[in-house]
Amino acid sequence: MVKPSNPFDLSGQVALVVGASAGGLGERAAHALADAGARVAVADLASRAADLAATARARGASEHEVDVTDEASVAALVDAVIGAHGRLDVVVNAAGVMLRKPYDETSLEEFERVVRVNLTGTWLVGREAGKALTRRGRGGRIVNLTTVYAERVGPVPESAYYSSKAGVVNVTRALAAELGPHGVNVNCLAPGVFYPTQMTAALGAEPDRLKWFGDRTMLGRLGDPGTDLTGPLLLLASPAAAYMTGQVVYVDGGWSAW
Repeated sequence: MVKPSNPFDLSGQVALVVGASAGGLGERAAHALADAGARVAVADLASRAADLAATARARGASEHEVDVTDEASVAALVDAVIGAHGRLDVVVNAAGVMLRKPYDETSLEEFERVVRVNLTGTWLVGREAGKALTRRGRGGRIVNLTTVYAERVGPVPESAYYSSKAGVVNVTRALAAELGPHGVNVNCLAPGVFYPTQMTAALGAEPDRLKWFGDRTMLGRLGDPGTDLTGPLLLLASPAAAYMTGQVVYVDGGWSAW
């Protein structure tokens, strides 16, 4: 009997996860990619080195420092990963910050910082990864993390965050259009409310709000960072999604379908 091939198998491939320090969705992405057979490189700010090391040690990943708002740092990261592993096949953009503040209490500096990290950072990583994958000539996959709130705002005041993540969706589509002829697929994952993560940890002190978020979904629960993102992520990061590009895949328990 011929054993069917596994389209989600990433054996022999190298995956870079940007924003992979412990406690975030990037950490879970690194674990999922390693479980699928990829050699993983993880990157984050120098200030998160301890958390990043925890992720790396758990999966035998190479560790790298990066500031996604600095183009020289991003270019050096891509070069370092290729230098360490000899190739690059998959890039997951999970670096991001959130600012929960009413619009009239948000300073211009705060707004611009969120945009620099979430939107400019996604574009810079996509630009440098896209150039490297194009030079390689074998295609590749880029997966950007946005949010369910990218195309519809949420119930809390986060205008800077919502705006930046809406931009990530169109950066993804624009890069997909330009990189498609080179065999590079670029897609978005749009998670709903996953708990607990770095970004949602504060909700633990607000049990009523936490319950409201879960009840608001069609499935009646919050997303589990350890299990619910794995399948959709591996779809977009693997050859299984060879004919998908420029797409936004919602992983939100049905929140966006109401």
